[in-house]
Amino acid sequence: MPYKIAGIDVHKRMLHVVVSDVEVDGEYDFTRRVFGSLPAALRSLVAWLVEQQVEEVVMESTAQYWKPVWGTLERYWKPICQTREGALATSGTLHLAQALSNRGRRGRKKDFRDAERLVKRLVGHELTLSFVPDVEQRLWRTVARTKYQLTCNRVQLQNRLEALLEEAHIKLSSLVSDLLGASARRMREDWACTPRCEAAISTTRASKNTK
Repeated sequence: MPYKIAGIDVHKRMLHVVVSDVEVDGEYDFTRRVFGSLPAALRSLVAWLVEQQVEEVVMESTAQYWKPVWGTLERYWKPICQTREGALATSGTLHLAQALSNRGRRGRKKDFRDAERLVKRLVGHELTLSFVPDVEQRLWRTVARTKYQLTCNRVQLQNRLEALLEEAHIKLSSLVSDLLGASARRMREDWACTPRCEAAISTTRASKNTK
């Protein structure tokens, strides 16, 4: 009984896909196709993989370009593969290989050859595979990372603001606990509207224009 595995070499705009039966003796006979990376092209990829009766798919973790491909296969191809008649325990399995483990010889960079190497090394257990959590866990991870990054950005902004105020001999941080809070914002607005501050701003602009 044939057991087919697909290898996908992922790029920003194009996907080079190969399919081969890995239960044969000798060299693998690969079927090759090129697909785009837009949603309509990814749906065509799903239909072609179903038509080819592919049991497993392996792709390379190229930058962020693998994520739409993985998401489409996980949403459309995997349920079809797992629920069809004669499905095996490994049917519908997706593999994400680290790029370093699929590196070929220098000067031998070919898209279809890279996809074929993915299949061969997966069968030979030579790839370093990455763990990809389920959809819900990936969403929560994105939310947590975004929240952490926004917090870091706020701290950086507050540090830059305090450095600027200290350079101007304004000890605002000794009066308020949060330089980005409502009270501190009102104080800065009031200072900026005073004649002394307006004169200082005008003098600063004039000196910059003369330089």
